[in-house]
Amino acid sequence: MKVQMISSGSKGNCAIVLNNNTNIIIDAGISFITLKRKLEEYSLSFDQFNAILITHCHKDHISGLSSIIKKTQLNAYIPKKMYDSLKEYIPIERCIFIDDNFKINELNIELIHTSHDAPSSVGFIISDCDKKMCYVTDTGYINRKYLSKMVELDCYVIESNHDEVMLMDGPYPRFLKERVISDKGHLSNKTTANYLKKIIGSNTKNIVLAHLSETNNTEELALKTVREQIPDEKIHIIAARQYESSEVIEV
Repeated sequence: MKVQMISSGSKGNCAIVLNNNTNIIIDAGISFITLKRKLEEYSLSFDQFNAILITHCHKDHISGLSSIIKKTQLNAYIPKKMYDSLKEYIPIERCIFIDDNFKINELNIELIHTSHDAPSSVGFIISDCDKKMCYVTDTGYINRKYLSKMVELDCYVIESNHDEVMLMDGPYPRFLKERVISDKGHLSNKTTANYLKKIIGSNTKNIVLAHLSETNNTEELALKTVREQIPDEKIHIIAARQYESSEVIEV
């Protein structure tokens, strides 16, 4: 299994997971043209993908969804309760409604219900045989029920949105600062580092810090904060970027 971040941040989010004959797109927060071009850089096309998974309805995760659905044969895999927030973007017949556990060919996928100010927001634990990864962004906290399912995975793609000092000393108006730090907002570098310290294990080889704020964070701060809690240099840690695709990571 391989994962690559195509775009990550408040202006657009998209990732791909590649596994044998099953390939999936996670979120469609960039345009059809941009994603098509990015895929072509790796000799990929939409025809080689089986599904789009959507985490939630905010525009930085779905702005390209309507065009992708219109111009490809792909269907969106979403919890049924999410549909009302997406019905302007996608006809119901192009949705596959998913339960907390479902399969796409050989991939087993389990939902992580996140805490965000969007209806039915979710993350994913994706596995095939003995390889497991998670994809969790846009959440104010991770419920212990789901955190326990994230122990000792091979790869973590997890939000590290803001540095708390930068946020509180920064230019955002107070109401927006309060939204970001709330239980329905975003994970800080410190919170993410503390979660990861609890859940990484001997299988863990890669950590991708995602959805970094351009205003309230830096790559250096995010990486430093997490590395202080996870000093094991055998674990490869990177920060995903808004305008540059990440390396392809072997799960």
